[in-house]
Amino acid sequence: MIDLRLLREDPDRVRASQRARGEDVALVDALLSADERRRSSGVRFDELRAEQKALGKLIPKAAGDEKAELLKKAGQLSADVKAADADRDAADSETQELLQRLGNLVHPDVPVGGEEDFVTLETHGSIRDFAAEGFEPKDHLELGQILGAIDVERGAKVSGSRFYFLTGVGALLELALVNAAMAQATAAGFTPMLTPALVRSQSMAGTGFLGQASQDVYHLADDDLYLVGTSEVALAAYHMDEILDADRLPLRYAGFSPCFRREAGSHGKDTRGIFRVHQFDKVEMFSYVAPEDSQAEHQRLLEWEKQWLTSLELPYRVIDVASADLGASASRKFDCEAWIPTQGKYRELTSTSDCTEFQSRRLSIRFRDGKQVKPLATLNGTLCAVPRTIVAILENHQQPDGSVRVPEVLRPYLGGREVLEPVSK
Repeated sequence: MIDLRLLREDPDRVRASQRARGEDVALVDALLSADERRRSSGVRFDELRAEQKALGKLIPKAAGDEKAELLKKAGQLSADVKAADADRDAADSETQELLQRLGNLVHPDVPVGGEEDFVTLETHGSIRDFAAEGFEPKDHLELGQILGAIDVERGAKVSGSRFYFLTGVGALLELALVNAAMAQATAAGFTPMLTPALVRSQSMAGTGFLGQASQDVYHLADDDLYLVGTSEVALAAYHMDEILDADRLPLRYAGFSPCFRREAGSHGKDTRGIFRVHQFDKVEMFSYVAPEDSQAEHQRLLEWEKQWLTSLELPYRVIDVASADLGASASRKFDCEAWIPTQGKYRELTSTSDCTEFQSRRLSIRFRDGKQVKPLATLNGTLCAVPRTIVAILENHQQPDGSVRVPEVLRPYLGGREVLEPVSK
């Protein structure tokens, strides 16, 4: 959530952020009104309580009619205090409910617009000319079948659409990717973490995934637990309700977990293969930093993502995601999109978001800086979303006979294997 003081001091900035997100600007005025009622009712309650305490000291000293009058006044004050307390609680609840609906403030450098209004910041690698090489590229699903690596038919039989099995070298390729990604993250100073896939509502709401993103979240109603769509949720909530010392910052974690997404708004999109699925594994970077360091940390996370994709020898581009395409918690977001030959376009493989103080305020995570205790900043960055990375590797490194060249960075994790060989034609 944002700082209410900032809202009061610069409401136009918050209105501009809401407008850039394509969200309800009227929410800002409703929140300002609720906050004013919260503060005024709090003052009223404090005044009545002070009067009640003062009266309570006079009653034992009084007698006769004076005491009877004071007791009568005390009764009325008691009712007034209860009413003021109820007004204060109601105003506070309304303020918090509205505050939870407000997205993070959009960074001023973010391009304004929808999904297609991103700005390309840089491109890397060369796109292969398969025609010049004399063959038509196969898509990842066909390659996965040739290699005995992907089985979507049995995935659908067992679990339904958008589920799959990774078999043989497909399973080995996932393990190689996870181990190589964790090795890079560990070398960069991240603490490896295996995180829970089920979290409480406080954790999910605290990271901003129960608002606009709630339609994609799986909820186990009987247990009131949520299946995470990213280990960012567990990593953000790891220090919930804690005060950290400034000298411990930055704290960097690399989490591995299964991830679950309903993909409720993606009917008809990417139905072939394993690009958009309901369950997948992912290695996620997560940082806790002082607020003034968040933009520099954002660039560092992006550089680690670029290092990873470069090591996989993939052509990719970096985009500055437009304002209306940001998640509720992100102030700014960069995506790294790899070239997918059979689709003829770049597709998202990794992303990194600067969430500033938005999540830490909701999760009550603070740090002690000298005599001050204040919220810190949180950032996240995908290092390896496994299925999509497998898609990019298979399609970009395929050879005419259906075999796939293994990027050098993965070979130590595949027993030195340089090529994934077909098991069927």
